[in-house]
Amino acid sequence: MQLKFSHIDVLVSNLAEACSYYQRVLDAQVSKTLVWRRDGLHVRYAIVRMAQERFMLVQPITGNLKDLMDVRGPGTIYRHCYSTPDIEAAYDELMARGVQPEDENGKPLARDCLQTPSGARILWLPKQFGNFSIELLEEAELENFVEEAFDGVGVGAEDRS
Repeated sequence: MQLKFSHIDVLVSNLAEACSYYQRVLDAQVSKTLVWRRDGLHVRYAIVRMAQERFMLVQPITGNLKDLMDVRGPGTIYRHCYSTPDIEAAYDELMARGVQPEDENGKPLARDCLQTPSGARILWLPKQFGNFSIELLEEAELENFVEEAFDGVGVGAEDRS
């Protein structure tokens, strides 16, 4: 399976404050605020990048990530994300190894349901070690999504409340 590290996801309680901090302290670029809402999961998030490195700041509103932050607190790194040139091939390889890919809520994911609210195709490995999660995204779609998230983002601070 061809995988390339993409980013980590970090829980925050105040997205605007976290984005402002990393812009100021690391001179990082911060994307516009994005929203993910599906099947009881609702988060607001932003992509932070410095050159080729990036991570996502995720403010959970409802769902399993809100529950995780309530227990573990802000700053929790809960997911490593990798990209692959062919998400369907990755899905098939996982199934051949006896691993059923899941959705963001830990439910079995069918091969024809890899589409996300943002349009990218994605899957998650089952959590085997506590709350740690591994996410696989289709590389071309992921990179397009990231670039679109930064479209129109200037030097000035943006409303993230």
